[in-house]
Amino acid sequence: MTAGVASLLFLVAVALVLIVYWRLSVSGHRARLDHLDVRVHVNGIRGKSTVTRLVAGVLREGGFVTVAKTTGSAARVIERRGQETPIFRRGAATINEQIDIVARHVSPEVEALVIECMAVRPLYQQYSQDYIVRSDITVITNVREDHQEEMGETLEQIADSLALTIPRNGILITAEDRPHLRDRLRDRAEDRGSRLMYADPRGVDDEDMRGFDYLQFKENVAIGLTVARLLGIGRQVALRGMWKSVPDIGVVRLRWYDVLDKRILWVPLFAANDRESVVLTFETLQAQFPPDAPVVGILNNRRDRGRRAELFAQMVPTDLSSYLDHVITFGAYEEQVSRTIVDLGYPRERVHLLGETVQPGLDQILSTIAGLIDGPEGVLVGMVNIHTDQAELLIEYFEHLQGTEHRSELDESRDPARMPAGTSRVRRARGHLGRSSPDRDGSAAGGAHRPRGTADA
Repeated sequence: MTAGVASLLFLVAVALVLIVYWRLSVSGHRARLDHLDVRVHVNGIRGKSTVTRLVAGVLREGGFVTVAKTTGSAARVIERRGQETPIFRRGAATINEQIDIVARHVSPEVEALVIECMAVRPLYQQYSQDYIVRSDITVITNVREDHQEEMGETLEQIADSLALTIPRNGILITAEDRPHLRDRLRDRAEDRGSRLMYADPRGVDDEDMRGFDYLQFKENVAIGLTVARLLGIGRQVALRGMWKSVPDIGVVRLRWYDVLDKRILWVPLFAANDRESVVLTFETLQAQFPPDAPVVGILNNRRDRGRRAELFAQMVPTDLSSYLDHVITFGAYEEQVSRTIVDLGYPRERVHLLGETVQPGLDQILSTIAGLIDGPEGVLVGMVNIHTDQAELLIEYFEHLQGTEHRSELDESRDPARMPAGTSRVRRARGHLGRSSPDRDGSAAGGAHRPRGTADA
């Protein structure tokens, strides 16, 4: 046998081994998915991580042994009792991570999986749904202007990209409030043999929102309640599960701090970085700002988010001028951002540069902020992105001021008060869907296997 023939045979053998390994991996992944009673794929532009956590809380409290996975500000696996495990990556994140999560965490007793979509490019979104998650229920939280480079320049194009994660012969749930975009999603769902259910925030009242100790939106809660209704979980059980769910690391929690003889309300709004979400949040928060207290906004711009920096520079004079008395720039693009803000009519004397062009220390940052507050108290709002040197200094400073009151989301997830009422069911979970049992407010805790064909709400 010649060396060339031997090499060819070796390559053929390696290829056959790889093909066998791939087929076994695929069949094992599909078997784990098919074992589940509920699979929920959460997509959309804003609120994906929050909705993933809320829906998982609904399912856990409703009696399903549930594993969830978020991809947002800090990737997490949320185990069946609500305890969280960080995801450590050796390199860049890829959508194949979802396969690893299923292999490691979907054991035989797990009944439900709630997983946040990692993909942005349309081809990857379709691959994620059709081959990796294969959900019965897909959530598209909303359609907003973001990731235009990958998903399209118009809202309609973005809606079509998101629609690639709609299941075949399943259910699409959305809180998108613009009828023409919702109808577009409905058409795409019907093309796949699926039905759309609208999560109407008008069905969520103020009393439902009082159980959250952080800023939450009715649209997100409406999605959780819609999933509960679809699966036969009672409303109060669903709300209790959502109240118990640990918020994402980027969640907005309003806290007061004493800084250089000033009382400052800190609003970390970094996770909201599209125009509609930011404006809606300011409208929601305005009632909680003290009257006559100056509001200082921080534009925290990462160098790899140039388009986002440009968006917020335009928003300050056009959308936020009535809310912001001063603007501070952190991070990159300071000259371009400040020039755009001033050219569009925002007063130059109210724009203050404290980013890469200045390289300030914490003392300079704090003294500047305190100097902009001419009375005893003020409001400080962080926006655009989380990670820059200046923002991280400020975040660490406020966390230090919290002292023993500060608890990470990992600590919160281990709080017994947040664990689902049905924790003991972990040992006897398998096969429970064949037995419908009443929950605490009289509704059936289990849902029908594969909730397909449910009527449009």
